[in-house]
Amino acid sequence: MTMLSPKKGRLLIAEPSILNDASFKRSIILLTEHSDKSSVGFILNKPLEYVLEDLIPDLNCDFTVYQGGPVEQDNLYFIHRIPHLLPDSIEVANGIYWGGNFEALKNVLIDNLIDPNDIRFFLGYSGWEANQLHCELETQSWFITENDSDNIFSEDEESIWKNKLMQRGGEYKIWANAPADINMN
Repeated sequence: MTMLSPKKGRLLIAEPSILNDASFKRSIILLTEHSDKSSVGFILNKPLEYVLEDLIPDLNCDFTVYQGGPVEQDNLYFIHRIPHLLPDSIEVANGIYWGGNFEALKNVLIDNLIDPNDIRFFLGYSGWEANQLHCELETQSWFITENDSDNIFSEDEESIWKNKLMQRGGEYKIWANAPADINMN
């Protein structure tokens, strides 16, 4: 099996052995930045009990907000597929963009020009210092896959981790069907 290296646009999949880390257990992270100095990404499959309007009351928008990671959880971030509507967006890979002009975002949300399958909002992010992610990969906390989804924003957050394990095959198929609370087995 070929081991992929971290790269902007790839997915980090939490190994089944991460059982006691509430932030990263069964997580799928989209890497939005990767260099020798640091890595940044957002957890795609951990919805919070908030919608955007809870955080920005002047927006009448019920888009779900996700836990992006344990860093700067009081900041709102977003990734999307609508750079034509959001100037200053940074391309991550394969038609996925990070950030952009926040005033433009507010306007397109007010005008209902965005479909929830084209954007995802996060509180916080996942971040690694130089060599930290490399060390976690060596200790088999994560494996890396290409982002082969047509639209990661519309994937079911309940099953995305399981699906990635099933794609990996072998012993991962057994872990994919294990309950989230291993004590319930």
